[in-house]
Amino acid sequence: MNLLLAEVAQATQRLADAGVPSPRTDAEELAAFVHGVKRGELHTVRDADFDARYWEVVARREAREPLQHITGRAYFRYLELQVGPGVFVPRPETESVVGWAIDAVRAMDVVEPCIVDLCTGSGAIALAMAQEVPRSRVHAVELSEEALPWTRKNMEGSRVDLRHGDALTAFPDLDGQVDLVISNPPYIPLTEWEYVAPEARDHDPELALFSGEDGLDLIRGLERTAHRLLRPGGLVVVEHADTQGGQVPWIFAEDRGWTDAADHPDLNNRPRFATARKALP
Repeated sequence: MNLLLAEVAQATQRLADAGVPSPRTDAEELAAFVHGVKRGELHTVRDADFDARYWEVVARREAREPLQHITGRAYFRYLELQVGPGVFVPRPETESVVGWAIDAVRAMDVVEPCIVDLCTGSGAIALAMAQEVPRSRVHAVELSEEALPWTRKNMEGSRVDLRHGDALTAFPDLDGQVDLVISNPPYIPLTEWEYVAPEARDHDPELALFSGEDGLDLIRGLERTAHRLLRPGGLVVVEHADTQGGQVPWIFAEDRGWTDAADHPDLNNRPRFATARKALP
């Protein structure tokens, strides 16, 4: 074992003691970041090239600063995104939400499907949809002026139509024309603030986390936005907390113009997102 791998083993223990959920992965990611190599190449770093700054970034992670804020990058499906203070860090569970949406759009008999991402944040969802559904027309909106610089960095050179504005009133020019609306909105109840992981509570923007007493305030508003934007037969996909399973599909009720409202599990088989179809006339 070389010096760096020995230090990684020590860092793993320190991060585990600090309550970091994935201590070994994070210790290796930080080592790769500091030494400019891939995680699988840590064994190639010579002892003489060990960089003591490694312990500085380990201490930051030990204090529960998000790994992605330290490295400045987040991975989402096939994307590498730039992230930092002011923008929500995309989570792995959202990848399954996007996977369902991509499959659904591909199954549509539409040559150039129109997709809208509400509350785009880093741009992860919109960029993944644009990348994996090549002939799609993707539009995204973000309200936060702190998040927007990160969104613009990530979308530079992409074909996503990015707008600055409120998701509830966005894209009036697309009313009735959209094939799929997708969103990872804020959904944490204000009453659960103290139970949120420090990485999110202390570093993610509150605007991207909390939404009323039960966490569903914005989703209720997005239901109307989605209905306005979608063509008859179009789909809406909304992420929610696993504790909200069963609640969100009721928001997309038949008497509000929806059919086929249902919840879907994430990779851990916990309810993670709801879908519904705009009813035909």
